[in-house]
Amino acid sequence: MNIKTIKRWVPLIVLVMLMAVAFASGLHEKISLQVLQENKGAMLDVVASRPIVTALAFMAVYIVFVALSLPAATLLTLTGGFLFGPWLGTFYVVTAATIGATIIFFITKTSLGTTLREKAGGLYKRIEGNMNDNAAGYLLFMRLVPVFPFFLVNIVPALFNVKSRTYILTTFFGIIPGSFVYVNLGGQLAIIENLSDFVSVQTLLAFALLGVFALIPTLYKQFKGKKQIATALFAAALLITV
Repeated sequence: MNIKTIKRWVPLIVLVMLMAVAFASGLHEKISLQVLQENKGAMLDVVASRPIVTALAFMAVYIVFVALSLPAATLLTLTGGFLFGPWLGTFYVVTAATIGATIIFFITKTSLGTTLREKAGGLYKRIEGNMNDNAAGYLLFMRLVPVFPFFLVNIVPALFNVKSRTYILTTFFGIIPGSFVYVNLGGQLAIIENLSDFVSVQTLLAFALLGVFALIPTLYKQFKGKKQIATALFAAALLITV
């Protein structure tokens, strides 16, 4: 293994080590619903006295949790709405989540993604080509529909060499609807008993419908391409018979 290859893997190794330390130390458990409710008054006082500092601190925490794939995104999103209101809260959450996701994306792309591309065969190339041709539709669908784990959607595009600009834009705009819904619910943080109370079937269906609409252009493009191929083959068959 040469120096260049080692350097390629260093960021991923560091990230995995930080994730292991975070989970082992129970970092994700230190931010709980009970802790936030017990300290809600003090937190609101700090936000009122130092709005910029607290906003930056909140975003920094959110970025760390996303980058390390720690399971507290819903709670942090609700907290953003509780502390900063629906509009600023949504902006802070979406911006921080996009930055955290982009960190994972770049690290995965330069390590696992590069190695996979170097050793991949024809099947990978076909999937990679399809993914890149339709990246915006696929990524928006996965971001809008909440059945796909956020950390998984951060990694998969990196493995198939999706363009960074496409990834960042689809992440930012794709998570706005879901973030806005949960940020708005954050106003009820003080009276919430269970986070699962907010996950309704209607909400999931609404997000799924948004995802399907985002995927329609991609599906049309795929269908149109197959139709054109079928037409060309049919025309060739007619020429041969003639």
